[in-house]
Amino acid sequence: MKLTKYQVDAFAGKRFEGNPAAVVPLAEWLPDELLQGIASENNLSETAYIVPEGKGFELRWFTPASEVALCGHATLATAHVLYGHMDYTEPYIRFKTRQSGVLTVSKEQGGYTMDFPRDTFNHVRIPAKLREAINIAPTEAFMGLTDYMLVFPNQEIIENLAPDFGLLKQVKARGVIATAPGNEHDFVSRFFGPQVGIDEDPVTGSAHTTLTPYWAEKLGKNKLSAKQISPRGGEVQCELKGDRVMLSGKAVTYSIGTIFI
Repeated sequence: MKLTKYQVDAFAGKRFEGNPAAVVPLAEWLPDELLQGIASENNLSETAYIVPEGKGFELRWFTPASEVALCGHATLATAHVLYGHMDYTEPYIRFKTRQSGVLTVSKEQGGYTMDFPRDTFNHVRIPAKLREAINIAPTEAFMGLTDYMLVFPNQEIIENLAPDFGLLKQVKARGVIATAPGNEHDFVSRFFGPQVGIDEDPVTGSAHTTLTPYWAEKLGKNKLSAKQISPRGGEVQCELKGDRVMLSGKAVTYSIGTIFI
């Protein structure tokens, strides 16, 4: 069996920026062990798989270590592959997911816009292991559906964070979002996820379903510019619309290859 694999830099205006994701279109679902094996072999933060379903597609995401409930950058990459390489021409793409409901992506001038559910989160006390791993106290701490979100006073603190990933891996969560007001953007962030095999994710679309409602309330506006300040970096345009979050960004194709099974 041969499968086509696309590698796309998502939330990026040019190659070698943003977050690389693999996209593997399938005619039908393969065994989960094989999907996980391919994702592990790809060794990217996410590998997305799609299977045609009705007028849309079923969509799943795998890190090198596990399947995840929601991934923004790999969804953006998948839309880019469909529109750019698979002759998809409808105004929007409907993705049916197993744990995050139906997601839609539309092609806009200069990029793509994803319609995601907003996260719900609550104030929490930081677990001792997380406090020790981060080694600096945030001004606020929250727990969403899958991630901790730690808020700090300024961008410089976010830039200089150097977590102990061994300790962080022991924290019971998908990952940890660190965020602060930005110098040139409404807010900045970083995302640490050694629990799912990614010490630091370059750009995390799903984290912005938590970040957007928080900063929309804090700053008193629903349209926000964001930057994830990982070494690769990436920009996300965010808009809060009730219980939905609209995330917009660009994507570029890095490579197209063949997987031999």
